[in-house]
Amino acid sequence: MTEALFRTDAYLRSAAARIVAVEERGIVLDRTPFYPRAGGQPGDTGTIRWDGGEAALGEAVKGEGDAILHPVQGEAPPIGAEVEVVLDWERRHRHMRMHSSMHLLCSLIRGAGVTGGQIGAEKSRLDFDLPEPPTREWLAEGLAALIAADHPVTESWISEAELDANPGLVRTLSVQPPRGSGRIRLVRIGPLEAPVDLQPCGGTHVRSTGEIGALEVLKIENKGKQNRRVSLALKEG
Repeated sequence: MTEALFRTDAYLRSAAARIVAVEERGIVLDRTPFYPRAGGQPGDTGTIRWDGGEAALGEAVKGEGDAILHPVQGEAPPIGAEVEVVLDWERRHRHMRMHSSMHLLCSLIRGAGVTGGQIGAEKSRLDFDLPEPPTREWLAEGLAALIAADHPVTESWISEAELDANPGLVRTLSVQPPRGSGRIRLVRIGPLEAPVDLQPCGGTHVRSTGEIGALEVLKIENKGKQNRRVSLALKEG
């Protein structure tokens, strides 16, 4: 089992850890701040350091059970080695900004199921089961207003039974929230009483929407009879 430190602190940039296994696809640490690829969000990359050595870490992925695998580019330290792992923070933070922006996009396109999506450091997209999409201009204005409002982004937990009683919380049609632990993590944007968006999510997010920064609605594409793809990008400068 790997203790997923990003669950309690998405802003943790590094951590001391111990190697508990070395597998073909990577090393397993007892604890890590690295998010493993899941739910459309890429896995984190970075650096591993130990007494007498340093190596780059490729994209973190899920292993068996709760293990998180870190591919080492070069020779890996041995099992039992005490190490420090450091995130490529700029890349991770862009993923956090983009992921939160995807939730804002969902809040604007209400009632449409999400049929797919992909988060990237430069641009991201969501596919909606939607016969007639809104205009790029309308989406851009709505996103800008939600970002300017600087809504808080928080999390809470509910039981699987509570989720079953509120199936409308799940927007994604292609990916269902992971089950088995008995509880489901909810990400809320906005106030408790009247959230802008509330849905199950295991990814990493910014603390408030103002941190996302300026967005550009790149395009809206037809990807099927009722499948509409909306692509966004971060605007820098």
